[in-house]
Amino acid sequence: MKLDKITNKNDECYTPNYAITPILKYIPKGSKIWCPFDTKQSNFVKMFLEHDYEVIATHLDTGQDFFDTLIECDYIISNPPYSIKGLVFERLFEIGKPFAMLVGVVGLFESQHRFDIFKNNNFEIMYFNRRISYLENYSDNKARLNPPFSSVYVTSGMLPEKIVFETLDKSDNLSMF
Repeated sequence: MKLDKITNKNDECYTPNYAITPILKYIPKGSKIWCPFDTKQSNFVKMFLEHDYEVIATHLDTGQDFFDTLIECDYIISNPPYSIKGLVFERLFEIGKPFAMLVGVVGLFESQHRFDIFKNNNFEIMYFNRRISYLENYSDNKARLNPPFSSVYVTSGMLPEKIVFETLDKSDNLSMF
């Protein structure tokens, strides 16, 4: 399944800065990060650049389909389209690079396909103390999308333990770009 076949409006939710901050301490300085579902306006891209990482942003809107693209990098980090998260994780494990994907926890393991993917691969999870409120667009500094589910980072090769708990500081979003 290609990203260009996705029509679900719920797949474009933008990540606030405070949801990116917790993953920063697990990325060595100077790393090269591929953000495969992001444009240059993405808070992931802006925040990683601000913290002196090398960043490559690719997005379907700029003609780069994650399933047809492979970028040389140290880490792959993003907030992938919700409707195809199983296919995204399958591809990430095939690529074999350390990754962190911010996803909703509801239904994460509920399909047989995703269950098998996670059962057969090493991964870690970062849980938060509260829910993330997503942005409708990057020009809006106020989060408006309050999902009825919690979000987690599913990572591979990034966290020191299988499960890590982090505190979200929503005041961190005041420093938005």
